[in-house]
Amino acid sequence: MAASLGGKCPALSHPSEMKARKQDGFVRVRKSDLEKLTTEVMQLRDFLPRVLNGDLMDTLQRARTAQTVKEQLAQEQQQLQQERLHLQSRLDAVQTECQKEREEKLLLREQLWQSGAELQQQAGFCSALGSAACSLLWSCSASEDSVSRWLADGKLQSFLLVAAQTLESFVRSLDEEPKAQTEDHNSQEHQFVLAVAGTITNIAAVTCGRDFLSCSAHVLLDTLMRLLERMAPGGFPKLKVLMLMALYNVSISVKGLKCISEDPGLLPLIWTLLDDGDWEVCLHSLRLLQSVLLEEEVLLLLGSSLLDPDLRARVSRLSSSGPPGLRLAAQQTLEDLLALQQGRQSAS
Repeated sequence: MAASLGGKCPALSHPSEMKARKQDGFVRVRKSDLEKLTTEVMQLRDFLPRVLNGDLMDTLQRARTAQTVKEQLAQEQQQLQQERLHLQSRLDAVQTECQKEREEKLLLREQLWQSGAELQQQAGFCSALGSAACSLLWSCSASEDSVSRWLADGKLQSFLLVAAQTLESFVRSLDEEPKAQTEDHNSQEHQFVLAVAGTITNIAAVTCGRDFLSCSAHVLLDTLMRLLERMAPGGFPKLKVLMLMALYNVSISVKGLKCISEDPGLLPLIWTLLDDGDWEVCLHSLRLLQSVLLEEEVLLLLGSSLLDPDLRARVSRLSSSGPPGLRLAAQQTLEDLLALQQGRQSAS
């Protein structure tokens, strides 16, 4: 094989070994030379697969595959590069927009702070104005003629609706901020609601005003009782006293007493306020309870609730402690409760 693969091919065109003549595009070759060439080609075809073994063929196949993968990776890399450039462009746009929004946010925050400061100033001014105006109204309401004129003008109903909303808003703020229960009671807001409650109390102290409240202000009366229930023990005693005084003034009228007695929360409210801790609140709670005990129809409506031993026990504790006025009112109320119990026992 070595001689055949490494040997010299016959020189087909050597003048001493081959005589060729070109005729019509053909070349004349010796038969022996052609046989040698054919033999060498067949030998190459026979031995070439042995030289180019399977490992080489596998390497060539892997090389072709690697070349294909390389081309695919190059395409993918180019595509990823384009996507990166696109994302970078979007990122730059978003960062620019974000910076713009941050600047706008800072500007809006500054404007909001300024608006809040202005609103706080306006709220303070409105509180001061409302406090001053309602204080004047409170003073005017002490005159029976003033209340009569208000009723004649037909503006009292609107005032009572606003008053109920004002009181409810104030008590709701106490629920949201319990610390406000112990804050400065001389604030403009506190003086404002005190003046509103005081005006209602003075209206109820006049016969025509009491009758109006009994017939046309049930919402206000219900609001007063609900707010008294929600206010924390010991908190804002002056406001509680004014609201209790308003209810007591209304209870002087039979219609008004029936109106507030129809509320099932009246007696539980009185029981709670008897343990409030402020002696004036306890005193006016006793006065309201005394007003209830004086009306027979109301006694029938409330039934055995007034005979509850816990109620007598609370009244009895007040009859032995506190200022003289409170002890006297508690002693009178206790006597009324005992008389009611004895009357029920006699009737049975």
